Amino acid sequence: MKYIHKTDRNDCTVERQKLIESEAGSYVQPRLPRRSWKIAWLLGLGVLVNYFDRVNLSVSHAALYTSFGISNITFGYLSGAYNWTYAMCQLPIGVLLDKFGVRRIGRISTFIWSIASFGASVSPGITTLFVARLTLGVGEAPTFPANAKAIGYWFPPKARSFATSIFDAAAKFSSAMGVPLLGIVLLKIGWRWSFALTGLISLAYFLLFWKVYRDPDEDASLSDAERKYIAADNEDHGVAEQMNRQPSSLAYLLKQRKVIGLALGFGSYNYVFYLLLTWLPSYLSMALHIDLLHSFLYTSLPWLVATAGDLVVGGWLVDSLIRKGWNVHLVRQVVLIGGTTCGLGILGAARAHSAQEALFWISLSIGGLSAAAPVGWSVPSLIARRNNVGRVGGILNFSNQISGIAAPILTGYLVTARHSFAWAFRAAAIYLVIGIAAYIFLLGRIEPPEMRREAAAGIS
Repeated sequence: MKYIHKTDRNDCTVERQKLIESEAGSYVQPRLPRRSWKIAWLLGLGVLVNYFDRVNLSVSHAALYTSFGISNITFGYLSGAYNWTYAMCQLPIGVLLDKFGVRRIGRISTFIWSIASFGASVSPGITTLFVARLTLGVGEAPTFPANAKAIGYWFPPKARSFATSIFDAAAKFSSAMGVPLLGIVLLKIGWRWSFALTGLISLAYFLLFWKVYRDPDEDASLSDAERKYIAADNEDHGVAEQMNRQPSSLAYLLKQRKVIGLALGFGSYNYVFYLLLTWLPSYLSMALHIDLLHSFLYTSLPWLVATAGDLVVGGWLVDSLIRKGWNVHLVRQVVLIGGTTCGLGILGAARAHSAQEALFWISLSIGGLSAAAPVGWSVPSLIARRNNVGRVGGILNFSNQISGIAAPILTGYLVTARHSFAWAFRAAAIYLVIGIAAYIFLLGRIEPPEMRREAAAGIS
């Protein structure tokens, strides 16, 4: 066996690539295992399924008004109910993930969210529907922190953006596909059956996840060479020598500039995301007077743009430029900050007077934000030690869910008070400006703080 050492000045790290000698005496450079991509698509499928559960409520707005007589303000609280328990679980979920791992926590969570979907379908009143949504938040709370941790296990840093974009884009594609699909089910056979359908799909995913997911060190399908290749790459990024350290406390991590900057910046993205996820069909029907079926169909367009931005720019382009030798920090920062800046296109929707104009500005906004999202989700595994990634991911998603709670509720109040969505969109733009500043001045370079100090001291 033979090692090749290659110094990358941009990362201040040494990348080791192990060469495996074949029987013929030639050398074959190891590649990322196929199993890694199988895991990435499995995680993406899980996000697709659990966003069916999330978007189902926005599709059912008019039907719930008919069934229970709810107001816009009540609908705002109901839309945010899922995020209340989701947010409360984020910090403890990070600790549990670091202690028990992705496989155990993932199995429990997928089962809980399946039961919650069935519970919503049989709710006799608004109170029990609230309980079902609160339970759904508990079940789906580990999804994104667990996915970020799993990608950190299965992919080297130079390949994480596209792998992350697979599960992050699934959240957007779920709305593009789920809103019209669930809308048609609702219009044909009723809102209860649309929730029952998502429950069946969720249960099927629970069985699939139980059968397929393993961490690399538990997966018998990996060869020793593949397992060592993944471990060696992680070792080059400071993982191996840090694993014996105790995980940092939440109190310590919450004081770190990079963690604060990431939480604020990504929180602003999630505010816009949840505003559109919960209110876009209602905005199109209430503000632009589009009939319900067409509002479901039109809703797909911005989410298709978001899916493309996520996969093509935030995933494929970022990884491609990094592989070609571009400055990794600059590439990630430009996409993260530039994409979030495009999110300010939401202001255009505040002045829109036609569906075409509104969809253009909303597509620009969510498309840019979605391009930035895979970079944002890859940051916890890039700025934190491996045994802290779950905690940092939990902090990040806690901030996200505070935004997820605030967006639908504040929108409900603003729409009721102003009889317009204009100020709802302006509030989102104000938060985005704060988030962009946090990325620039607090997060800064996307690397561990220890690496920066070591580089300054001349330690390689």
